[in-house]
Amino acid sequence: MSTIYEAKDYKSDQYVRWCPGCGDHAALNCIHKAMAKIGVPPSQMAVLSGIGCSSRLPYYMNSYGFHTIHGRGAAIATGVKVARPDLNVWLITGDGDCLAIGGNHFIHAVRRNVDLNIVLMNNKIYGLTKGQYSPTSDRGYVSKSSPYGTVEDPFIPAELTLGARGTFFARGIDVDLQNLTDIFEISARHQGASVVEVLVNCVIFNNGAHAGIADRENRADRTVFLRHGEKMLFGKEKEKGLILDGLKLKVVTIGQDGVTIDDILVHDAKEADITMHTMLAMMSGDLPVALGVIRDVDAPVYDESIQQQLEEVKAKQSAHSLSEMLMAGEIWEIK
Repeated sequence: MSTIYEAKDYKSDQYVRWCPGCGDHAALNCIHKAMAKIGVPPSQMAVLSGIGCSSRLPYYMNSYGFHTIHGRGAAIATGVKVARPDLNVWLITGDGDCLAIGGNHFIHAVRRNVDLNIVLMNNKIYGLTKGQYSPTSDRGYVSKSSPYGTVEDPFIPAELTLGARGTFFARGIDVDLQNLTDIFEISARHQGASVVEVLVNCVIFNNGAHAGIADRENRADRTVFLRHGEKMLFGKEKEKGLILDGLKLKVVTIGQDGVTIDDILVHDAKEADITMHTMLAMMSGDLPVALGVIRDVDAPVYDESIQQQLEEVKAKQSAHSLSEMLMAGEIWEIK
């Protein structure tokens, strides 16, 4: 009989040291709930992180954990997964840790399709070091390190993930606990590198960064929550939807200009072609921001391929130990 786990089984006894109101609290709670749904024993999980506010999360997990060094979480998590493929490995990172100093490790973990659950908490600011602009801060953003406004365009995590041939990308917001929990559960069941961008609020240094889509009065009209196999509908009464107008996505209202529910696009997260997923992930301006699982496709998994290769090589080798290997071939006995 399999053990039934609860969210509390994954909580450590450590006091959670984030600012009151920080969006990281919500992400932590949703991860606890998602892990209980998955049902993997805490002893079979490893939660790793780099440096930053979000990277404190491993302390709050009743599992194996490793608070690593700045930007290197993806590299170390890759090593853990290859060495211990039986573990369910999570990487917790932030927009600075992941996309600045850790950017190279991130894109290669995604490109290799290592079986990692990557949680990228994006508050568009460096919070731990007290308010410098980050790789996801908007152009013109005024911060301690950009007092006259940034002159850089930001990274868009979805664009970076899909550009690195990512097989899984999802996006959620910290105030939408039920949907965020569902996203984490789906991402954990994905075989390969899953990237979940969580739009979190930093109440101290960048309060309201996502208010345009996260606030209750804005959310229904400014976001579309995508579910595989369902119509791309949004709005307070689900009266709006997305269609293709030539090569571009367009918002329409059902019942206007002859538009019917049959005209609305159906989301296919399993489609191998990346075109539609990229269009959905990059929506902004007059288009709603896409939330939910945007891409979820199958592809060869790095750590599985490594293990398979090792077994094939072992089967072909006559030597089964270091001593046998050293003594193979021509040898000389010195007296």
